[in-house]
Amino acid sequence: MIIHLNEMVFYGYHGVHDEERKLGQRFIVSASLRTEPGLDASIRSLEDTIDYTKVFADIKQIMETEQFQLLEICANTIADKLLANYSLIQSLEIRIQKPSVPIQGSLKSVEVQIHRER
Repeated sequence: MIIHLNEMVFYGYHGVHDEERKLGQRFIVSASLRTEPGLDASIRSLEDTIDYTKVFADIKQIMETEQFQLLEICANTIADKLLANYSLIQSLEIRIQKPSVPIQGSLKSVEVQIHRER
């Protein structure tokens, strides 16, 4: 099974520049969590799967209370926490978009994406 948490929006204080870490900005996070396909048919209750409300809360806590200079470090921190807290996750992908980028030019956003497996 794949559980997708799509485009969660958080306000955080991440970035290389002091101003970014002082003023903060929006970040958009998506997570795809893969479980063992052989277990799909046996899901009968919340205890048999991944509680995505708890996953959301874990990501929110990281995005809104910690500070990172690099989105890459932030994505790895999220991946580490989810793999540590949810034994049913076999692999995951984390994407973090930064819509307001201090680049002279026009672009919609910058995004990092990581993939991890157990």
